[in-house]
Amino acid sequence: MTLSVENLSFSYEKKVLVLENLSFSIAKGKFIGIFGPNGGGKTTLLKLLLGLMHPSEGRIEVLGQPPSEVTDRLGYVPQVRRLDKTFPISVIEVVLHGCLAKHRSFGNFSQKLKNKALEALERVGLQDKAQDPFGTLSGGQIQRTLLARALASDPEILLLDEATVGIDPGALEEIFRFLLQLRGEITILLVTHNLQVIAKEMDYLLCINRELATYTPEQVCEHFAMGLYHPRLMKGEDHD
Repeated sequence: MTLSVENLSFSYEKKVLVLENLSFSIAKGKFIGIFGPNGGGKTTLLKLLLGLMHPSEGRIEVLGQPPSEVTDRLGYVPQVRRLDKTFPISVIEVVLHGCLAKHRSFGNFSQKLKNKALEALERVGLQDKAQDPFGTLSGGQIQRTLLARALASDPEILLLDEATVGIDPGALEEIFRFLLQLRGEITILLVTHNLQVIAKEMDYLLCINRELATYTPEQVCEHFAMGLYHPRLMKGEDHD
């Protein structure tokens, strides 16, 4: 099992319960959607899976180990809310920093790592932007660059936290199309509100609203008319 969560609960400073008794497992190569209301605990769950925080109760196992032991085998694409467009860094330099997860380096990057970064940019269709200033990119190009950065470390699991917020529909479809090409090769967990576009292509979806409910793509599409966050219709369950 690529990822296993058992009886997970988390609260900040033991005061506010953010996640309560979550249990699920994800097999290798699955494409999983994560959705839920703002403040429901989606980002907190990703931080726990990344080993950036630790459960208040329960257990997390990623690739057979605690998350903090396998950070170099995980790729992460954050949501970009603010960007200093004057910061002097090129597109390839952003991607090169993704290589540091597995290739510790001091001083200049080797040609081997530069080639790896260029390969990652080519995979997302941005090889011609390698030397451009990062701050000159469009919203969709920024997210594709961050996706290339995550892929540059050859991750076994890719986690994306609302990485498609604020980009145009064309760029959105392009990113989703690329993620579908990775399905089976990398285990993908995608937090998104754009379920109408991608839900039908996912293996199943996790609704996080402090507690967990698991849905098939068909069930999510069926319940759009009722509102996604109505009382849970089914219990969370494991999928192999």
